[in-house]
Amino acid sequence: MLIDKKLIPLTFGGLGIGITEFVMMGLLPDIAKDLSITIPEAGHLISAYALGVVVGAPVLAIIAAKYPPKNILIALMVLFTVFNAISAFSPSYVTLFIARFFSGLPHGAFFGVGSVVASRIAPKGKEAQAVSLMFAGLTIANLFGVPLGTFIGHNYSWRYSFGIVAIVGIITLLSLKYWLPNLQSEKNRDMKTELSFFAKREAWIIILMISIGTGGLFCWISYIAPLMTEVAGFKEANVTYILMLAGFGMLVGNFFGGYLADKFSPAKASIALLLAMCAILIVVFFVSSNPILALITTFLTGAIAFALAAPIQMLMIRTAKGSEMIAASASQASFNIGNALGALFGGFPLVYGFTYNYPSLVGAVMALVGSFFAYWLILRFAKTKAAEQVETKSPVKTEAGVVEVV
Repeated sequence: MLIDKKLIPLTFGGLGIGITEFVMMGLLPDIAKDLSITIPEAGHLISAYALGVVVGAPVLAIIAAKYPPKNILIALMVLFTVFNAISAFSPSYVTLFIARFFSGLPHGAFFGVGSVVASRIAPKGKEAQAVSLMFAGLTIANLFGVPLGTFIGHNYSWRYSFGIVAIVGIITLLSLKYWLPNLQSEKNRDMKTELSFFAKREAWIIILMISIGTGGLFCWISYIAPLMTEVAGFKEANVTYILMLAGFGMLVGNFFGGYLADKFSPAKASIALLLAMCAILIVVFFVSSNPILALITTFLTGAIAFALAAPIQMLMIRTAKGSEMIAASASQASFNIGNALGALFGGFPLVYGFTYNYPSLVGAVMALVGSFFAYWLILRFAKTKAAEQVETKSPVKTEAGVVEVV
């Protein structure tokens, strides 16, 4: 798919969000030293952001449902930019904790509304690839933004890193204003209509699929630094470049996932990629002691993991006819639940003295469980289609409903 200038603002937004979400992990020692707190206390700042994502995703999506998408995205990016700027000037741990929470609020809603906008702008049959262009911002953040922000934070000040995020936020605001087209709002939507999404069993199957299945990624990436140093034998100085390799894999995989979702269907692409994630994490477990193979699997795991982004987002949108914004936002909240679960479950083997390649084995199990939910979803779609065919006694023709994704 050719890059459409109208979608670039969404890519910029994804870039800023990606940097602020992931750069914190590399800045914990610097923040802890500057604010005179322990590293575990500094780690709570990651949790504060994730909590903001989980709270803000559905709440802001519901509030914004009746407003024009362009106005919503601008308002969300103003919130994002202001609180990242406050993070840069925070005088204390408490102030930074609050700023991180509010910085996380617009995360899920931005991707939720942005996904709907991208799918509406895109040519027919290219919707998932348009969504993948928005998520490309996240992958670029992991490839360049996070390593750069970590370097600046280590060598100058962690505050500059959040200042950079605020600057990206301002660039995003300008591009939203001048490049994003004005799309009509859905005036007939209200809170009841949006919340009706959660009355569907399919909605909860997808939420479980994302929360558990993508937890496999976070089992692996949460412990990738010690995996590479303690098991593969790399020096600590090489970890930044290894993370960039993973980010490059994410960039490639993101566009491939969008192509798969458009070529086949979001549901089929999701189950195939979750099974592929299960397989590659098992390979990681067995080959990580070999430096060359460890690098190859780092690229492949990043690619497969982020290939899931666009198919899952389109699956949510097409399942939630009439509630697309809150559904797409809920998928982002589910990703962050997967982040928390993956880091938690992946850490269990380490508590009992196992080596750092064991979290990937836990991740393989989580990805496999996620694939079971994806298969269950496909069965439900097939059942719905069969029931409608019996009722109408003719082939079912739908526009973008759940039947269409099977």
